[in-house]
Amino acid sequence: MKLFSASTILLAATIASTSHAFAPSISSPSSLHQKSVSTSTSLFSSDSSSSSFAENAITIASSISSLKGQTVVVKYGGNAMTTPELATLFCQDVATLQKLGLRIVVVHGGGPMINAMLEKVGVESRFEGGMRVSTEEVVDVAAMVLSGTVNKNISSGISQAGGRALGLSGRDDALLQCEKLWGGSEDDKIDLGNVGQVKVVNTDLINQLLDAGISPVIAPIGMGCKGQEDESVVYNINADVAAGRIAGELKAARVLFLTDIAGVLDKEMTLLKSLSCDDIDDLIGDETITGGMIPKVTYATDAVKLGVQGAFITDGRVPHALLNEILAGGENGLGSGEGGTVVTL
Repeated sequence: MKLFSASTILLAATIASTSHAFAPSISSPSSLHQKSVSTSTSLFSSDSSSSSFAENAITIASSISSLKGQTVVVKYGGNAMTTPELATLFCQDVATLQKLGLRIVVVHGGGPMINAMLEKVGVESRFEGGMRVSTEEVVDVAAMVLSGTVNKNISSGISQAGGRALGLSGRDDALLQCEKLWGGSEDDKIDLGNVGQVKVVNTDLINQLLDAGISPVIAPIGMGCKGQEDESVVYNINADVAAGRIAGELKAARVLFLTDIAGVLDKEMTLLKSLSCDDIDDLIGDETITGGMIPKVTYATDAVKLGVQGAFITDGRVPHALLNEILAGGENGLGSGEGGTVVTL
């Protein structure tokens, strides 16, 4: 299944606007009607386009039927937030999927924004083993950026697109409770500062919001576990890890990691559209998957092993990437086949 065109994306949005209690707020009824009329005219101007339209409509309907009422967790990466236009399309995708009856949870990063603020305020930062060493000063800045500007821009953007969203951090209502994470090996540990490993997820809070038709937008800033000495400590959490753990605890139907890569590639640089956890182990073993790609696929396999039905490593630079991967897979739900790699057991 190829990536959906703009006209097919409009079809999904139009279906959404008539299939859910939430009313769209982007376009007036008259402008939406005008768009629909002109789109349908072009789609049905020939037999081939009519057939393509029908096939896409069947695929979308099958996807909606299999996923309606199911939970989908989306990790929205800082490096996928490359332009305001892509950010707007992402928020539109979340709002559309809400209206189609899916339960969407957004977990976001914001590394580039953190880096910019650290430089602005003169706080030094370094990385060890691919992870940011988080001193108290670094965590203060990360919390300010992630829980503040980034989080609220996303939640308000979804609302402006006609959806419902509430911005939270992992400290709110003990949403993400952590233990200190050490880097390195067991024999040669690296102190990463206040970097947290999620141990407890307040799924009751998330489900209460989803039951009310509200998408939680979660900043990966956590706290120590309740009753422990570090309960008051503020922890910086890797957003990919947080998204995978949240998806696993929710037993989500899908988790999507929107990032700035095309997906998993073989040694000839060809996209591998579908992989099992065993396939990934083999590809790491023969060094097809190396370097920074290893943690990305590890987050995906960890989520699947926790009970998520499918994990997607998706190119978030593609317009409407989220909508394409969720709706273009049909009943089997394996994505568009063009927008990244899907990982299953």
